[in-house]
Amino acid sequence: MKKQLRQQIIARRDALAKTVREAKSEIIVNKLQGLPAWQQAGTIMSYVSFGSEVATPALIKAALAGGKRVAVPLCVRDGRRLIASEVLAFPDDLQPGTWGILEPRPESLRPLDPKLIDLVIVPGVAFDRAGNRLGYGAGYYDRFLATLRPETRTIALAFAEQIVPDVYPEAHDRPVDMVITDTEIIQP
Repeated sequence: MKKQLRQQIIARRDALAKTVREAKSEIIVNKLQGLPAWQQAGTIMSYVSFGSEVATPALIKAALAGGKRVAVPLCVRDGRRLIASEVLAFPDDLQPGTWGILEPRPESLRPLDPKLIDLVIVPGVAFDRAGNRLGYGAGYYDRFLATLRPETRTIALAFAEQIVPDVYPEAHDRPVDMVITDTEIIQP
């Protein structure tokens, strides 16, 4: 069920014209930057978008320009875990890594204690109105989110086309605090 839903939503997202995705991404990023959770966060972690995901480069650049500490994930296949790595120069500190997603270069790896992060921008394939997310199926983010402070905010960015009635969450799945789309802000 999850596998079919994942394929269906990725196909729906891929079907959006590039110009439409870019326009929607800009709306979503602007909404996020207007929120107190963003404005008050001193240290953020954001996924680096790839494929047809909501684009995050403008967000990462704005955070750095605004004086925030910024981390991006490094996927460690052994143990299926994420390392939050501080970025000082975007995208110069990064190179294609696991699955072709931009990740920190070995010489630019600056591990950051997850307990220092105030806000995590979480990727996902689909989301429901309870904040549950359907990821890509490897559980990297569910394991990582479990290491954060309880007060760390988690926000997902998604196109309206990625909101579904049910993502069939399991016990180990971690919901997000908020989902921002181009048409609404969902706060479970």
